[in-house]
Amino acid sequence: MKGISAGEGVFVFAGGGTGGHIYPGLAVAERLRAPGTRILWFGSSGGMDRTLVEKSGLTDGFYGIPSGKLRRYFSLRIIPDCVKIIAGLIKSIALLSRIKPRALFSKGGYVSVPPCLGAKILGIPVYTHECDLSPGLATRLNARWAARIFVSYPKTADFFPPSRRSRVMVTGNPVRKEFYTASPPRGRAFLGLGEPSAGDKPLLLVLGGSSGSRQINHLVRETLPWLTEHFTVVHQTGAGEDAPPETPSGAGYRPYPFIYAEMPDVIAAADVVLARAGANTLSECAVCGKPLVLVPLSGAGTRGDQVENAAFFADQGAALVIDGRTASPEDLAAAMETMLDPAAREGFSKRVRALLPQIPAADMIARIIKEDL
Repeated sequence: MKGISAGEGVFVFAGGGTGGHIYPGLAVAERLRAPGTRILWFGSSGGMDRTLVEKSGLTDGFYGIPSGKLRRYFSLRIIPDCVKIIAGLIKSIALLSRIKPRALFSKGGYVSVPPCLGAKILGIPVYTHECDLSPGLATRLNARWAARIFVSYPKTADFFPPSRRSRVMVTGNPVRKEFYTASPPRGRAFLGLGEPSAGDKPLLLVLGGSSGSRQINHLVRETLPWLTEHFTVVHQTGAGEDAPPETPSGAGYRPYPFIYAEMPDVIAAADVVLARAGANTLSECAVCGKPLVLVPLSGAGTRGDQVENAAFFADQGAALVIDGRTASPEDLAAAMETMLDPAAREGFSKRVRALLPQIPAADMIARIIKEDL
């Protein structure tokens, strides 16, 4: 705890485990930053949390918090997980007592629960945000202690008990400023593409989330000859070994293990985006007005949040959805054939933009927190 100083201008953010629990929080931190204000982040001791937070340049310190998985089922791991959660609570209380922040903002993930409970015990205002259509277990717990519960969709309020709905505010999902100022020419320059001209193939951007997607990589591999015949394909593969092999030069396929700072411009340059249905990806693509083809993560390893997110976008006419349980190369080709029509792409673009709040979510959340305090 050496080097921590208390002050009225300190805000603590808690969240981690995936980029989905970090990037929206960074967007809010970006809006709260001001002269004399310090931003500190509580995240997982292991994994990608520290790397993503520190790489952003938006925080003044990162502190690893012990965290255990919140399980809804019996497992022999329950006891060590409980020990980690208790250790995380003790460390959170110690840090928060020393820092004395004005407020704590949670973006979810298991690691956010001990800091939120610690803040409640110490009388520090807690704010929490849920990106997905239905709240995860961490958000359901943090909502018990939150002064305000920010959500992305009006329907999300129905998942909370009536006693908490008065604290629910629909703001949308926070998106970093870079997506609002993204430049298609910069994106094409990064990709080594010249100015677009008549007769060019549409640019298809394939995203599998912050760690890639084995399923999407396999679908792309199996459909690659058809895809490269009709599209220029830019593929963020993730660092795994399941990425499709690089095709011969000039075949219209450009794989990248990971795109970070240039991602807003690359999305802006795309004509179509093929992706999972994580809340961040959906929001970032919506800001850029991109037609979407979604393959939501489904099955035993997920609580179904991506399936719900994708269904909502499909119901609004803002995306085409391929069932993740049965997705095939034929399904992918059929969806992409629809996106070859410029008029169809324009329709999807208009409808996805219509889902955005009038005021950017991060601006609204930062303003509300400042007004409350």
